[in-house]
Amino acid sequence: MGIIESMRLDGKKGYVTGGARGIGKCTATGFAEAGADVAIVDLDYDEAVKTAAELAEKTGRKVIAIKCDCTDPEQVDAMIAQVVDELGGLDFCHNNAGICINAPAEEMTYAQWSKVININLNGIFLTDIAAGKYMLAHGGGSIINTASMSAHIVNVPQPQCAYNASKAGVIQLTKSLAIEWAKKGVRVNSISPGYIGTDLVLTNKTLIPLIEQWNAMAPMGRLGKPEELESICVYLAGDTSSFTTGSDFIVDGAFTCF
Repeated sequence: MGIIESMRLDGKKGYVTGGARGIGKCTATGFAEAGADVAIVDLDYDEAVKTAAELAEKTGRKVIAIKCDCTDPEQVDAMIAQVVDELGGLDFCHNNAGICINAPAEEMTYAQWSKVININLNGIFLTDIAAGKYMLAHGGGSIINTASMSAHIVNVPQPQCAYNASKAGVIQLTKSLAIEWAKKGVRVNSISPGYIGTDLVLTNKTLIPLIEQWNAMAPMGRLGKPEELESICVYLAGDTSSFTTGSDFIVDGAFTCF
């Protein structure tokens, strides 16, 4: 089998949280285009339905929409059960849902801090464990978590201590689970995107003034494109990456190199 054929995901089943738009939508597209059946998991169910219909028409794969609050253990367990029931199994997942609140540390409320940590770290823990339990009992699988280059650097000029801390936690959680499950057939890796030009970023009035500053600092002089994250996630979801676990893949155009 050639390298291109070995990258295919034919017959595999998976889900993407935060999959209705942005990075999640792009990676879900990559999974479906590679031959997988995919569940679009999002709190915004209407948008998830639209994305699922779009990808199903585009790729010919089975793509379903599921509403889930990834910080609610019962909803997460129900989501995994629905994925398995409607798609017929669970071979990979991309736990991607997350938020960022920019606020100076001395002004950030505990409620703001807790919201970021709850979604970005606790939500990843809950989805990792729920997916991992199924995979451990059914022959293994691959878990992909979205961390961030913010786990490796402190972003400037925007103040985002909660986000940075949460994403650093995601990487350590990823490595910890990878060690625990290394001999049990479940691989756990993370991706750390740099500044990515999603629709949310490009239309956010608060962020638009910062983009020029980010680009001026960036070695490549631009934002990344969401679709530039597809190939690494397809690789991690498939069998070609069978010896890859506990790794964090920084995709940032060399932003963290200085």
